[in-house]
Amino acid sequence: MKLIRELSRIILGITFVFSGFVKGIDPLGSTYKFIDYFTVFGTDWANKLAFFLSILLSAVEFGIGIGLLFNYRMKIFSWLVVLFMGFFLPFTLWIAIANPVHDCGCFGDAWVLTNWQTFYKNIILSLMAIVVFWQRQNFVNNYNIHFQNTYFIFFMLVFGFAQHWSYNHLPIFDFRPYKIGSNISEGMIIPDNVELDQYKTQFIYRNKNSGKEKKFNEKNYPWQDTINWEYVDSKTILVKKGFEPPVKDFTIENEYGEDVKDYFLLDPGYTYMLISYDLEKTNTRKQEKINNFAREAIDKGMHFICLTSSPHEQIEAFKQEHHVPYDFFFCDEITLKTIIRANPGLLLTQEGTIINKWHWKDIPKLEKVKY
Repeated sequence: MKLIRELSRIILGITFVFSGFVKGIDPLGSTYKFIDYFTVFGTDWANKLAFFLSILLSAVEFGIGIGLLFNYRMKIFSWLVVLFMGFFLPFTLWIAIANPVHDCGCFGDAWVLTNWQTFYKNIILSLMAIVVFWQRQNFVNNYNIHFQNTYFIFFMLVFGFAQHWSYNHLPIFDFRPYKIGSNISEGMIIPDNVELDQYKTQFIYRNKNSGKEKKFNEKNYPWQDTINWEYVDSKTILVKKGFEPPVKDFTIENEYGEDVKDYFLLDPGYTYMLISYDLEKTNTRKQEKINNFAREAIDKGMHFICLTSSPHEQIEAFKQEHHVPYDFFFCDEITLKTIIRANPGLLLTQEGTIINKWHWKDIPKLEKVKY
C-alpha cells in the first residue's frame, strides 16, 4: 500500500505542477479559454473575471502540486486535491459529452488533449486523489515545519514571478505554432497520405401527414417526395477527426478581401508584422516609438505592416489619431491572439520563418535588432 500511496502522491504532484505552470506562464491564453467557457454558458458578464480566474486557477494547481510533490502538509493538500478532482471530474464529463469547446485547456498549449482524453485522464487522477485522501494520516515529512514553509513559499514566489513576467512581457516558454524559429508557411502544409476530417450530413424532414420530424442521411433523405415530406434543417457532423495542421486560419487580407500572405511569407527580405487583434483595446503608450521604428524599417527597404481584425472604420480612425506610417491588413482575431500574447506585439519574419517577437513594452530600436 505504501508504494501505491507514494506513487499516487508523486504522480498527482507532477501533474498539478505541470498543469499549473504551463497555464501560469500564459495567463492571457488561460483568460481566453475562460472567456470561451463564459460564452458557452451565456454568462458574458463574467468576462471581466476571466483574467483573475486564470491567475487563481493556475496558482491553486501549482500550489497543490508543490504540496503533494514535496509531501507538505498532506492533511490539508489531500483535502484540496480530492475536492479539486471532485469538481473537475464531472465537469470534464459534461465537456466530453456536450463538446462546447475544442479542448478544455487543462494543459494550456503545451499538451492539447481531446475532451474525452481529458475525462479519462481525470478518472485516473481522481482514483489517485482518493488513495491520497484515504491515506492522508500516513504521510510523514521529517523536515522541520519552518523549513517546509520556507521552500513552499519560495516555490510560490518563483511561480508568481513567472506569471508576472509572462503577462508583462511574453510567456517564458512558447508552446504555440508561432514560436520563434517556426515557419508559418510550413505549418499550414497538409502532408500527403494523411487522414483528413470525415463528416456526414444529417437531414431533418417533417412528415406533412403526421407533423413529426425525422432524421435522414445522405443516402435516404426524401428530397424528391415533396408530397409527404418537407425540409426542416440539415447538420454537418464530424465523424472522425483527421490531421490538423498546426497553423490554421492565417491570412493577410487587403481591403479588397484578397489574401496576399504569400507576398510577405515568400519574400526573402525581412517583414515586420505589428499584431493588434483589436485596435480599440490596443495599448498606445509606445505608439510613437512604433511609428519611428516602422519609418526606419520602411526606409531601409523592409516591409512593416499591421495585422488586425478591427473593421475598416476603426482602422481609419486609428490612422488619423496616431499618424501611422504603415499599412493595415486583416486576419482572424483568434489567430492574432495565438500568434503573440500582446496587443500590440511585433513579429519579425523572413521567408515565413519567425526570427523574433516582442511585447509592446520590449520593442527595441531598429539598429539593435539581431537578424
